[in-house]
Amino acid sequence: MTRVKRGYARHQRHNKILKIAKGYRASSSKLYRVANEQVLHSLSYAFAHRRKKKGDFRKLWIARINAAARMNGISYSRMMDGLKKSGVSVNRKILADLAVNDASAFSQYVAMAKNGLNIQ
Repeated sequence: MTRVKRGYARHQRHNKILKIAKGYRASSSKLYRVANEQVLHSLSYAFAHRRKKKGDFRKLWIARINAAARMNGISYSRMMDGLKKSGVSVNRKILADLAVNDASAFSQYVAMAKNGLNIQ
């Protein structure tokens, strides 16, 4: 049996990991063993947080809608209930954008929600 030292293959494998780890701090970007561990963790975080990001944005939209709704004299939950009862289907992303960029249009939605709840 001939001796195999894996020189080229190992070098390529190490380079691949170190290339991914470029930009990490200290030995996480220099030493293979540490870099490999960090890359494995980073990839798992990236996978999990792609899903978590969707919930984070939803929380942000709700906070923005709630703040703008309270400025118009109604709470977030009552506003969403009023919109549903008045048959208006608009998603939270659009409502949050209106709350930040177009207050007059948002106040029209608040009026529709109050109308759906029979509030003056």
